[in-house]
Amino acid sequence: MNPAVPARIQRIVIVGGGSAGWMTAAALATGLRGKGIDIELVESEQVATVGVGEATFPSILNYNRMVGIDETEFLRATDGTFKLGIFFHDWRVKGEHYFHSFGDLGQLAGPHALWGQHRRLGLAGNLDHQSLPAVMAREGRFVVAEPPKPPYDYAYQFDAALYAAFLRRLAMQRGVRHTLGHIVDVQRRPDGGVAGLLLADGRQLTGDLFIDCSGFRSLLLGQTLAEPFLDYSHWLPVDAAWACPTERVGEALPPYTRATALEGGWAWRIPLRSRTGNGHVFSSRFIDVEKAREQLLQQLDGAPLAEPRLLRFTTGQRQRFWVGNVLAIGLSSGFLEPLESTSIYLIQCGISRLMVQLTEGGPLDDEAVARFNEGAATQFRRIRDFIILHYCTTARRDSALWRHVASMELPDTLAFKMEAWRRFGVVHQYDEEAFGTTSWLSVYSGMGCWPECADPVLDELPRQEAAQALEGRAQAIRRAVEPLPAHHRYLADRLR
Repeated sequence: MNPAVPARIQRIVIVGGGSAGWMTAAALATGLRGKGIDIELVESEQVATVGVGEATFPSILNYNRMVGIDETEFLRATDGTFKLGIFFHDWRVKGEHYFHSFGDLGQLAGPHALWGQHRRLGLAGNLDHQSLPAVMAREGRFVVAEPPKPPYDYAYQFDAALYAAFLRRLAMQRGVRHTLGHIVDVQRRPDGGVAGLLLADGRQLTGDLFIDCSGFRSLLLGQTLAEPFLDYSHWLPVDAAWACPTERVGEALPPYTRATALEGGWAWRIPLRSRTGNGHVFSSRFIDVEKAREQLLQQLDGAPLAEPRLLRFTTGQRQRFWVGNVLAIGLSSGFLEPLESTSIYLIQCGISRLMVQLTEGGPLDDEAVARFNEGAATQFRRIRDFIILHYCTTARRDSALWRHVASMELPDTLAFKMEAWRRFGVVHQYDEEAFGTTSWLSVYSGMGCWPECADPVLDELPRQEAAQALEGRAQAIRRAVEPLPAHHRYLADRLR
């Protein structure tokens, strides 16, 4: 039986707290204010949140602005720092590195195409020196650029548990009811949807729309409605992570996340103001769990503040994200490994799609829900392909994992993109892309993946003029970065 979409929504129940639950609650309380819709969030103290997603990318600024969060107040409350991109180490081969930064790489087409002239002139290496935020990150400098058109974007690195607590206070101030209780039964409607929740103490919660933010459990969409799970582990074989916080070392505070490729996966390092978040994402198919733990400990640059914690997961997504009167947001809808910090982004996208449905005034019918599901699932696949790109372009063959990802069959959508780039130098973009052409170019160049031939239009620019243009841009970037404050000093001044 296919549950019916609720004809009218007067009461929304959010199942689960954490980042997903409280981001959803804060957004709904803000966007639906004055519309007479009751919002309640129920969470159990017996269920721990994952709480290791401490890095984001620039879209988080849009969410914070939408719910009216002051940036300085947010940074102070969440132990936050600024992020200009991700530093990738040892991914193509051991000893090499590159940045995926949040800035442009010059003109992308025509005779002045920066990357095209770079390759035409036979210059070695990636394009980091041509990216303003990449050079800023390398030098440990940061400043919020002045509007109206900043030359680069930025994101944040923060404590996810503190962020959830910050949003909880905000959501409750705006009318969200917070219920603590352990759900022992999900009551069904005659058409197969969810009618209510039974708590361990006997209380019952009813609603018109239930938003599943229960994490990997996927209590409503997965367990109750049995929505099929599409497994992506044949492309993204990592299935576990060790996480461990450490003491902050030294005064410097890198304005970027670090991802270091290891034997059976990769290690993250995320600098916060008071501590550093560390983890080792790995595939238990290719490395022993305890060996992965040892390799994490070898990566630490400070004293551990807790014992490493093991997390298990499967990469993939639910076939549909919204079924009847149940909508999943966050880990309950699916999970793509944390390589590009997309978990909070996907939460934000789910919230945005829901808000459009609830506020545009159109009918909330099967067709609307189908559009929601199609867009959300497509976006999930687009991000999946971008993450796979980091693995399949490797030149490493020194362990079983890297040999596997270098030879595996790719999704057709990614294979087409890579062929268009290899043969014609075209960075093809589909609909529902999360990462733009500059992001794809950053990874292509960083992994030494270049087109087989150059566009003849590049020859219209004399070689000496092209070389001068490249060097002139690089020098201009160096001059712009030199007077900028160190990241830790800029933060200290902002938070004083």
